[in-house]
Amino acid sequence: MIQKRLSDLSRTANRRGIVTFSNFLNLNEQNLFHQITADIETSYQFFGGYEFAERQMIAFIPDALCYTGAEEEWHYPIVCLRFHPKNLKFAEELSHRDILGALMHLGVERSRIGDIKLNESDYYIFCEEGIADYLLQFLDKIRHTSVKGEFAEPSVFIEQKFEYLEGIVSSNRLDSIVSFLTKKSRNQSVSHIQSQKVFVNACIITSNSYECKEGDIISIRGFGKYIYNGSSGQTRKGRMKVTLQKYI
Repeated sequence: MIQKRLSDLSRTANRRGIVTFSNFLNLNEQNLFHQITADIETSYQFFGGYEFAERQMIAFIPDALCYTGAEEEWHYPIVCLRFHPKNLKFAEELSHRDILGALMHLGVERSRIGDIKLNESDYYIFCEEGIADYLLQFLDKIRHTSVKGEFAEPSVFIEQKFEYLEGIVSSNRLDSIVSFLTKKSRNQSVSHIQSQKVFVNACIITSNSYECKEGDIISIRGFGKYIYNGSSGQTRKGRMKVTLQKYI
């Protein structure tokens, strides 16, 4: 059904000569889209409100707009909202789950909410612009903490932080990289990959022999998301020195 809906959005964009947009897609849904790109009738772009967003929308762009340089005539219907405690003295320490739970309690569909980012006592919510006013009006409490919200400019407030990792692996094969990142055995890593729990650039990869390339974004369910920076050399025994960045 997801693939059909995305294909229909592309056809609508092509037929009407307008840009159409999906809802926010998680990694599984993005992977489903990548399986049908050969059938998509238009150009397309992914965006989630800021550079490193995990949940992303797809814009389906008809050829008429691609070739006329009309990119400035449309924008993604995404806004960033900043919420913060009304009284910091009595505020709880809130988690991503707490904020998402408060949104679900308001009856908001998950597909209309993008990433949720926390920065000390500020909570940033990316959402479809059509529900922004509703959230600003009715999201006034998260757990026992009273909050207030406002529109925010993500380029000013959102900064993705990374932890740099260095290690030694036998090769740049995916099973070797996953083993290093999860601290599991090679066999356990292969099982994790074949169980469709590893994504590379938003696509499920089930081949443990996939060779990671510099810039690949690797997501491992239960273990986090990483950027593979490539090899920085070899050891005397011919093993690879690799560096990665972990999203934090």
